[in-house]
Amino acid sequence: MTRTVVLAGGVGGSKFTLGVREALGADADTTVVVNTGDDLWLSGVRLQPDVDSIVYALAGVNDTQRGWGRAGDSERVNEELQAWGAGWPWFTLGDLDLGTHLARTGWLRDGLTPTQVIERMQRRWPLGVRLLPMTDSEVDTHILLADGSRMHFQEWWTRHRAALEPAAFENPGIVDAVPAPGVVEAIAEADVVLLAPSNPVVSIGPILAVPGVREALQTTKANVVGVSGIIGGRVVRGMADVCLTAIGVETRADAVAAHYGARSAGGILDAWLIAEEDASLAPAVDALGIRAVVAPLWMTDAAASAAIVRAALDA
Repeated sequence: MTRTVVLAGGVGGSKFTLGVREALGADADTTVVVNTGDDLWLSGVRLQPDVDSIVYALAGVNDTQRGWGRAGDSERVNEELQAWGAGWPWFTLGDLDLGTHLARTGWLRDGLTPTQVIERMQRRWPLGVRLLPMTDSEVDTHILLADGSRMHFQEWWTRHRAALEPAAFENPGIVDAVPAPGVVEAIAEADVVLLAPSNPVVSIGPILAVPGVREALQTTKANVVGVSGIIGGRVVRGMADVCLTAIGVETRADAVAAHYGARSAGGILDAWLIAEEDASLAPAVDALGIRAVVAPLWMTDAAASAAIVRAALDA
């Protein structure tokens, strides 16, 4: 049985993970390492947006219209929080979603680690994959703005829609963090590692910044294959272009491949899937020492996502 590891975060990561399960089957040996740089404390509860997005998507209970939260959720508790002047008025917590956060917070207060909490969460629904956080440490993403001020990533992303010019992205404490139990081992023992078409800066970036993860990718016997989230020079969803510009990377599929780098040159990629719209960039990707593979990359449904995964596995 093929052992597959996926690095993922955000809505793109959840759609891609659905495609992995569709392509490989629910009985496959699949481990998904999830970004926890988006995490935060709000109104006394611990939120893990990327973890929850992937759990809800795999469980089939996600809100596909909004792209986050639970389908059919209500917001009575959120309205009451706002009446008390608590929380963030621009960051909605649905009632069902809040139940997840309360359960998580209670388990954390009882002494469970994030890894143990996520393992417990997976008992509720047959997800068909094993989820691991990138680390058990709290390494929330903060944005250093061009004016010198700082704010939590969620405020910058959700409230300001990335309209405030960023100068840098920081994960305080990450230099002292360690990979969650099982992460390095899963990468070392994998037959293939897939980088989901998630935001390279704030979704995949924090995973790679955990000491030991990048080294594990560089030394694994597995092929490491990434999927571009840039199609035709534009981001598919979200504001990844703002993030890329801030770190000096152009919003192009070949530029993101160069950002990750070839394993043969100290980077992490062996192959890189680019969209049919970007076929002309294939020689530039190949010149980096990364095998370019051209394929349809629009994740319109689970079947389309599964086809992308199969193309990545063929690579």
